Amino acid sequence: MDNQQAVIDWRDGTIPVSVQFDDPYYSMQSGLNEARHVFVLGNNLPSRAQAGFRIAELGFGTGLNLLATHQALGDVIGPIHYTSFEAYPMAPHDMAQALAAFPEIAPEPLLDAMVQGKTQFQIGPVHVTLIIGDARETLPRWNGAADAWYLDGFSPAKNPELWSDPLMAEVGRHTAPGGTFATYTAAGQVRRALSAAGFEVTRQPGFGRKRHMSIGQKP
Repeated sequence: MDNQQAVIDWRDGTIPVSVQFDDPYYSMQSGLNEARHVFVLGNNLPSRAQAGFRIAELGFGTGLNLLATHQALGDVIGPIHYTSFEAYPMAPHDMAQALAAFPEIAPEPLLDAMVQGKTQFQIGPVHVTLIIGDARETLPRWNGAADAWYLDGFSPAKNPELWSDPLMAEVGRHTAPGGTFATYTAAGQVRRALSAAGFEVTRQPGFGRKRHMSIGQKP
């Protein structure tokens, strides 16, 4: 991974904050519970995921969503394909410090892959592909399609490029029929862009102090 790495500041020594975007990587209350609430349950994965299911993500960050997904789905449904797009990969030592707050998700396989610089690896039944670079360039070139999207960029106010209308259109274009998305943001511009991209978009209760989040499904 020779792209520009994330620059991290630490809030209270435990919460990683992006210096590039001045935004924390996850909820101050519980990043793991946020990942479960927003992405795993927001995409209704416990009842939908099956062998061959395809998850795609904008914003790999600490890898917490990946580990929460592995923990939630277990080793019983067969292979899952997890593709994540990340412009600023986190250094392994920063990722280790961030994930140390959640020992119940067994981060060692992920950290081992990051130390080795791998962009393709496996955690249990989850086959992981990291695509490093600006998603505005890499997503249009991707040949895949997702059954569920995790839209987890930094906030639209601080990272508007990752929520632009053209990029949300690419998310729609790379979604299988009946596929879904979930995101922590309920910003009107994002919801409108995803609606224009072909999703039926709704709001639902957010995590922690956030009143609302957004989910959607393609017909």
